[in-house]
Amino acid sequence: MSILAPAPPSAATASAPRTLPRRRGGEPASVLATLVLLLGAAYCLLPVLWVVVASTKSGGELFSTFTFAPSTHLLENVSDLNAYRDGLFWRWMANTALYAGVGALLSTVVSAMAGFGLAKYRFGGKKAIFNMLLAGVLVPGVVLAIPQYLLLAQIGMTNTYWAVLLPQIISPYGIYLARIYAAASVPDEIVEAGRTDGAGEGRIFRTLALPMMLPGLVTVFLFQFVAIWNNFMLPYIMLGDDKLYPLTVGLSGLLNQGASQPALYTLVITGALLSIIPLIALFLTLQRYWQVDLAAGAVKA
Repeated sequence: MSILAPAPPSAATASAPRTLPRRRGGEPASVLATLVLLLGAAYCLLPVLWVVVASTKSGGELFSTFTFAPSTHLLENVSDLNAYRDGLFWRWMANTALYAGVGALLSTVVSAMAGFGLAKYRFGGKKAIFNMLLAGVLVPGVVLAIPQYLLLAQIGMTNTYWAVLLPQIISPYGIYLARIYAAASVPDEIVEAGRTDGAGEGRIFRTLALPMMLPGLVTVFLFQFVAIWNNFMLPYIMLGDDKLYPLTVGLSGLLNQGASQPALYTLVITGALLSIIPLIALFLTLQRYWQVDLAAGAVKA
């Protein structure tokens, strides 16, 4: 009695690629998802397109021509904006860069230290502090603006740069993100190895934890930078001198004057266009840190 072995696969059979069965209904779902994404992109980009087109028009063309028909007055509008009150717009731009840059940097440092401490240290009341942070995430900043004004008014710090900077340093959402990222990216074994080698807690944080947390801290920095750059209510309440205004408050004042001087509308729109350029440049510059983080996560997986 002989046992017949199955014939070996032929070369053509062995070299033929294996194809997985196509899932029925996959294409309609993919098309629907693409349409939803396109609609979302159009919803977000349409106002930006309007600002770009409107900034190329003169004051008369702004209300008399088709909405999305561009014109040729962009450089003229930029020149008029530059000449407004001896370049006050650029003072607003510099103030905004100061508030957003310094405030976001300090907030990121505080968030990194607090998040690392909550993730890697054990101490009494740790859970209660973390729960308070979660509650702070749910509180809108507008609710805190008036109490912060009253507190700073007691020590004579309103209508100063510090009145806008100090309230922005503590970010509950930033601390929450830093805590989550520190717990996921900094292994306990690395921290214990540093302690075994005799490194202090400060050195462990600076030389070991910070490089591992860098992609997450870039995210914290960007979120806080954009939040401060676009903040209106806090500086509107805190500041009375227009030379200390950020762009949001300064352009709002120009818009209110436009009711009696319609020519200022073009200055407001041109200023709005110029105000988003630094944000776009910042995102394009820092996006590589997110790409590095995704690649590292794929290697670990």
